[in-house]
Amino acid sequence: MELLWLNLVIVFFFSFFARYFAKPAIHAVSIPTISLNKIYVLGSLLSLALISGLRSNIGDTYFYMHAFEVNNLTWENVKSQENIGFWIFQMFLKRLSDDPQILIFTTAIITNILIVFVFMKYSRHYELSTYVYITGGLYLVTMNGIRQSLTAAIVFMATKFIINGNFLAYAIIILFASTFHESALILLPIYFLVRYKAWSKSTLMLLVIAVVIVVGFDKFSSILFSSLENTQYGHYKDFQEGGANVIRVAVFGAPLFIAFLGRDKLREIFPESDYIVNMSLLGLVFMIVSTQNWIFARFSIYFSLYQLILIAWIVKLFNQKEQRFVYLGILVFYFLFYYYESVISLNIYYKSEYINFKL
Repeated sequence: MELLWLNLVIVFFFSFFARYFAKPAIHAVSIPTISLNKIYVLGSLLSLALISGLRSNIGDTYFYMHAFEVNNLTWENVKSQENIGFWIFQMFLKRLSDDPQILIFTTAIITNILIVFVFMKYSRHYELSTYVYITGGLYLVTMNGIRQSLTAAIVFMATKFIINGNFLAYAIIILFASTFHESALILLPIYFLVRYKAWSKSTLMLLVIAVVIVVGFDKFSSILFSSLENTQYGHYKDFQEGGANVIRVAVFGAPLFIAFLGRDKLREIFPESDYIVNMSLLGLVFMIVSTQNWIFARFSIYFSLYQLILIAWIVKLFNQKEQRFVYLGILVFYFLFYYYESVISLNIYYKSEYINFKL
């Protein structure tokens, strides 16, 4: 864990000064109206990408590396595969090197660049987004589910088109992302749902639906998995890893609760917040359902990134005198959660063949 703790310190340091030394944006259409210091942003990005990209364990990293080594990645073998985009991606990388670390390193760089780029554009406190990206657990998720995390980062880039109402451009990105992981296709109809005003009856109904699904989960799961039986996701019906931690659901829901209480002010200072809130709300729905079966938490990865933008704005919903306290509260609360999840609950051990650091 030593390198992961050091990474947290480095990323927060560079992220904080990226905003501290920011300049007013020129011709800014909406908030945020600052231009982050690119040198410090690069520092935070490099730390995120290097620590992730040079790992040799955590989650399914070993299996991806092993598959990269043993698979014969020729066009003849690749063209008939599902999720062909990811196979072509691997085929290209293997032409550059047979070392499987190139797969881990390249996906880490692309995933974190795309995520950081959107943070730069829409986060009010960039350093809070990157801090909670790590302490909230999503950074670790990108190391355990490489293909879907890369897909989620590509989808995240479509945020601009949700806000601008450009469905064609949005759909093109989603379809491209689905060649890496087909589950991205669920984002196509969701576009029309999140384009409504936040906290409307239709969006609040989602929470009711989530509760109903939890109560009647046995019936719901049998119907769902029967419909998926003949697809690549059919094996999930036998998935028996239990449900997601209730504490994680509470952590996910807390920023949304604050956003609801300050919804009018949030809409005033961040006009695009409705779309961010709606995407975060959908993430909460999946997290609630995932308490019955953890596999549903995999879908929440597409929405969790929006919560990181939301967290970067909730400080501004409080009075000036309270903002420092709230800011520090976020830092402390998520630090404690990170310790609980990474050390106590999951006992994460980071290993790298390239970095050896001991405190």
